[in-house]
Amino acid sequence: MTTPDTPAPADFIRAIVAQDLRTNKHGGRVHTRFPPEPNGYLHIGHAKSMCLNFGIANEHEGGLCNLRFDDTNPSTEDVEYVEAVKSDVRWLGFDWGDRLFYASDYFEQLYQYAVQLIKKGKAYVDSLSAEEIRDYRGTLTKPGKESPYRTRSVEDNLDLFQRMRTGEFEDGAHVLRAKINMASPNINLRDPTLYRIRRVAHHRTGDKWCIYPTYDYAHPLSDSIEGITHSLCTLEFEDHRPLYDWVLDETEVECHPQQIEFARLNLSHTMMSKRKLLELVEQGHVTGWDDPRLPTLMGLRRRGYTPAAIRNFCDHIGVAKRDAVVEMALLEHFIREDLNRRAPRVMAVLRPLRVVIDNYPEAQVEKLEAVNNPEDPTMGTRKVPFSRVVYIEQEDFREDPPSKFFRLAPGREVRLRYAYIIKCVGVVKDERTGEVVELHCTYDPETRSGSSQAGRKVKSTVHWVSAAHALQAEVRLYDSLLLQANPSETPEDQDYRASLNPNSLQTLTACRVEPSLASAAPGSRYQFERLGYFCVDAVDSSPHVLVFNRTVPLRDTWAKIEKAQQGR
Repeated sequence: MTTPDTPAPADFIRAIVAQDLRTNKHGGRVHTRFPPEPNGYLHIGHAKSMCLNFGIANEHEGGLCNLRFDDTNPSTEDVEYVEAVKSDVRWLGFDWGDRLFYASDYFEQLYQYAVQLIKKGKAYVDSLSAEEIRDYRGTLTKPGKESPYRTRSVEDNLDLFQRMRTGEFEDGAHVLRAKINMASPNINLRDPTLYRIRRVAHHRTGDKWCIYPTYDYAHPLSDSIEGITHSLCTLEFEDHRPLYDWVLDETEVECHPQQIEFARLNLSHTMMSKRKLLELVEQGHVTGWDDPRLPTLMGLRRRGYTPAAIRNFCDHIGVAKRDAVVEMALLEHFIREDLNRRAPRVMAVLRPLRVVIDNYPEAQVEKLEAVNNPEDPTMGTRKVPFSRVVYIEQEDFREDPPSKFFRLAPGREVRLRYAYIIKCVGVVKDERTGEVVELHCTYDPETRSGSSQAGRKVKSTVHWVSAAHALQAEVRLYDSLLLQANPSETPEDQDYRASLNPNSLQTLTACRVEPSLASAAPGSRYQFERLGYFCVDAVDSSPHVLVFNRTVPLRDTWAKIEKAQQGR
C-alpha cells in the first residue's frame, strides 16, 4: 500500500491513483481492466496499455486487473481473436486469474439499464436512417437538430425497443438513442446511439440477440458492473468522457469508475492503425498477422522479441498526456540489451566467401573452444570445428580496400575468431563475371587463440564457419516496414502505401551456420557474432530446413564510416 515514505509516482496516472488511495475515494481499492475488442490481433500499442493496467494493479496490495473482451460488434469479432489475445497477454507475462469477462456477459443487464433510461425519458427510439442521423448531428461549427422522433412517448419507446429485441424490424430501421443535447459543443453528447439492430450471430451468444449495444454505452456500464476504479483509455476517448459519466449518472449505478486518458503509443516507421494493418495483410504486402515486420505481438514474437524487452520498453517510455512518436531505435535498444544478456553466441556466415588455407593439413580437424556468452559465464563454452576450408563473409574481404578498412585484403592479415591469424595470398575470380569466388590464405600455427603462444596482434577479427561442417540455412533480414517515419493515420490518407519499404525483407538462402545449431528449437534466440540477433522461425524452420529471422542487427561502425564516405 502507499505510505508517506513511498517514492513519488512515476507518471500522472499513478499520481491520481495514489491520491485516490489517500482520500479513500474508491474505498481503498485499485481495480483496473484491459479491455480489447476481439476484432484483430494485439500490437505493441496494446502492450503499453496492458503494461499500464496490469502494472498499476500489481503495484498495490490487493490490486486487481480484469481481462475483458468488449465484444459488442459481432460483425467484426471472432473467437480466433479472443484466443490470440489471451495467448498474447500470457506471453507478455500477465495473469488475469479468474477475472476473465466479456461485455456479452452483461447483455441482459445492459438491456434493462436501457429500459430504465427510456422510462426516465433519457432515451428514445429513432427511426431516421443512418445518413439522416449523421446529417442531423451537425458539425463542429454547426449545432445539431432534434430528430422528429425525439418526442415519442415513453410507452411508444418501450414498445418499439421491445420489438427491436424480438427481431420485428430490419437492420437499420430503428436505433435507440440517448436524449442529451443536440446543441452540445461536444458532438458525442448529441443524442448518441446506444443500440443498433444487427442480425449477425455472436461468437458467444449465437442468435439470441439481434440488437447490440454500442461501445460508448456498454463500456462504462461494464466497468461499473465489474467494480473498476480507474478506467484507463487512450486520448481519443477524452471527448467521450462526458458521455461515459452521463451513462453512469443516469443509470444511477452504485460504482462510478473514473476514466483517465493517456497518450497512445506511436512508433516510427511502422503502422499502428488496425484498419491499415488489415489492408497490409489482405493486400499481400506482408505474409500474415504474424509477419515479423508488423508491430503485432505475434509478429514481434516470431521476429525474436522477448516479453521482458517489450515490458522494459513500455516502462521506459512511460505515460504522458500528449501524443508523440517514439523512435523504433529505442525499441531495438531494449531488445539488444535483453538479448545481450540471454542469447548464446554462435557463428554464421550470411553471404559466404570460400577461403582455402593452403598450409593447413587437408585431413585435420580441430575442435576449438568458443565462449557461449561473455555476459554470462554460467553458459559455459562449446566446441567449434575448424578445418582447411572455411567460409567468411563476402563483405570481410576487399580486393582494393579503402581507407580505414582493416579486414582481409590481398597481402593482409586478420584473425579468425577463436582460431588463427591468416594472410591472403591469392584471389580466384569467376572468368565470366569477374566476381571473387575464392581466396587462398596461409595461417600461422603459433597464433591459435587462447594458447600461450598466441603472440602478435592484428587490427581485425572476423567470424567464419568450417565448410565441411557448416549447416545450410535460410536467413530473413527484416528492416523497417515504412520508409516514412510518421505516415498520416487519417482514414482518407493512403500515402502510407507509397511509403512501404521495398527492402523491408531480404531472404538469403545460401547461408552457413555452425553445426551446434542443428538442434536449435523453434523460437530459440542467438547472437550471430558480429551480425546481430536472430531467432529460429517458429513457422517455417524444421530440422531439415533451418530458417532464421533477424531480430535486430548489431551496430556496424564500418557501415557508418562507409556510408559517410559515399555521401561526400
